[in-house]
Order: sequence, then C-alpha cells, then structure tokens
Amino acid sequence: MGREFLDIFEEWAEEYDNSVTGQDPQYKEVFRDYDIILDEVSANSIGSVLEFGVGTGNLTVKLLERGHHVFGVEPSAAMREITSEKLPEADVVDGDFLHYPNPPFPIHTIVSTYAFHHLTDAEKNQAIRKFSETLAPNGKVVFADTMFETEIAKQQKIDEALALGFHDLADDLKREYYPLIGTMEELFKQNNFDISFKQMNDFVWLIIANYK
Repeated sequence: MGREFLDIFEEWAEEYDNSVTGQDPQYKEVFRDYDIILDEVSANSIGSVLEFGVGTGNLTVKLLERGHHVFGVEPSAAMREITSEKLPEADVVDGDFLHYPNPPFPIHTIVSTYAFHHLTDAEKNQAIRKFSETLAPNGKVVFADTMFETEIAKQQKIDEALALGFHDLADDLKREYYPLIGTMEELFKQNNFDISFKQMNDFVWLIIANYK
C-alpha cells in the first residue's frame, strides 16, 4: 500500500491481532475502539465491496457477516496467509492501492482501515482517481485511518510518544505519510467526491466519500 513498507507488514503479521486488541501499550490509543471503528466502516458500506489492506481479515469478517460480497487486496503474503486460515472462503489477492486486478463484479464501496497513510499525497491522489474509475455509479469510499488536523497536532503526538518511551510509535509517525484532514478533503473533492469526516479516537478518523 506503499510497497516500500512491505517488510514492516510481513514482520508485524503475527503480532497484528494482539496490537489491535490493545495488548501493545504503544499502539493502545491508535487502536482504541478498534471494533467500533470496523463496525462503522462495515455499517456504511453498500453492495459489493473492494477492500484494500485486508491485513488479518478483521474487517472482512464484519463485511461478510453483513452479507457483502468482498474482493480483498493485500500486498503482504504473511497477512494473506493469516486471512486465508481465518476465512478460507475469502477472496483475497496480491495487490495494493495503485496496482490491483479488476474485481470480478461491480464495486459499490471501496473500504480500507489503517492503510491509506502508506501512500504519499501524490500517490493518494492517483489512487483516488483510480477509485472513481473502479466504482459503480453512486459508489462510495469508506476509510478509517490516522489523520491530523494540523502539522502541530501531528508533532504533538510524536512528542507525546517520545515522552512515554513509545519509540516505535514515534518512528511510525515520523516515517509514514499520515495526511492532514484538509489535504484529504482537497484530494477527494478534486476527484469529484463529496466527503465527510468523523473522529473515532485521538488518532483515527472515519472518511465517507460519495462519488458524484
């Protein structure tokens, strides 16, 4: 999803479910209300779904429970293996936001959690443009991801992490491409989406973007 971060995904695969359930204190706030966040994404999805960054399949489970037909895309072989063990019926292929096979059915919703920040702003724009080409008429994008209202707010979170000795979290915040909300709004709007935001915890915001 940025393939440049693929090694991190591979290393994190076995521990990911422990992190999202709050067992890693460094990421406890990042994943606070994780189950509620996934519920929000799945509840706002319509029709057939294209899911990017399937990871270990936690959102996929909720989408399937709601009766959605899901086509999953995940660049990490280790993550795909965990998902296939958890959900043998799941349709998950190798790919990322910028390079993915054509789904075998019309897509009404594109979803992702904790993944879009692995793209630079220019790559995000390219991906959103592809979403508009992939979606069926009146389709939508529903993402949950770490975003910040200002650069100052982002730096404050880095400083807080360092003060707590959360060096892995601080390194993540400095290394990856966590966007500003204003940037995300601009990118979606210039690609003909109406967009709204809802804050889910101190790090994560829900995006609902409807294609015009």
